[in-house]
Amino acid sequence: MSVRFGFGENWLKFAADLRPEQIVEAEKSLSRLLDRNDLSGLSFLDIGSGSGLFSLAARKKGARVKSFDIDPDSVACTQAVRNQYCLNDSYWTVERGSILDRDYVNQLGTFDIVYSWGVLHHTGAMWSALEHAAGLVSPSGILAIALYRQTPLCSAWRIEKRLYVSAPRLAQFAIRGPYKAAYLIGKATRGQNPIKFVRDYKSSRGMNWHRDVHDWLGGYPYESASAETVKQQLKRLGLCIVRTFERPPGIGLFGTGCDEYVSQKPPVASLAGPN
Repeated sequence: MSVRFGFGENWLKFAADLRPEQIVEAEKSLSRLLDRNDLSGLSFLDIGSGSGLFSLAARKKGARVKSFDIDPDSVACTQAVRNQYCLNDSYWTVERGSILDRDYVNQLGTFDIVYSWGVLHHTGAMWSALEHAAGLVSPSGILAIALYRQTPLCSAWRIEKRLYVSAPRLAQFAIRGPYKAAYLIGKATRGQNPIKFVRDYKSSRGMNWHRDVHDWLGGYPYESASAETVKQQLKRLGLCIVRTFERPPGIGLFGTGCDEYVSQKPPVASLAGPN
């Protein structure tokens, strides 16, 4: 069995403490990324739905949502969130599946919006996952993804993550403490209030800092790429870059963050070419 972090277990704990204000922040984040507030009448595919928070955000904005994840705990978490906020909603379906499973992907059809935030780089085959995701976008549809930005320390973090995910829970707990302390000290030395940072972290996509630290330290498999490489890959797949949100360059001492990319598939007429 391949080494893999238990994302779903972490998400179940996150969702257990989910607050209304976090849902609001998730909706804001989705609106910012897609540059639109209303998704009524649009189909939305959430690849690697995790907690189900952004599937919920898309549904609340009016989209018809399909969520899937390879992790059974993530599927259970997404289902629990759906049942809590959208019980008996026939416009939101949740199932288990892998973006790397071509047979599964081929039966999904296409969608107006294909969304995958911080997922494809954990599949163990990021470029294959990206290719499969691009194939699920309907003509004129949108692919919205986030991938880890490559830094000089990515190789070291890959080793750390493999060790962390293989370590006992007590050892993982012992690792998180010094990492959190060093991270917050770094914030303080740059003139930021670390207490305020943790308290206000939910304004970053509705997330929880403590859960995100566990996710970062254990997120294996792990891949990353430069923004230029990702853009080249998207263009190779026939997608036009609409907008990006790129992080400033750095060495990745405390890890890296995700660059966000929104690209669009040309309409059918453009694909067909001139007569």
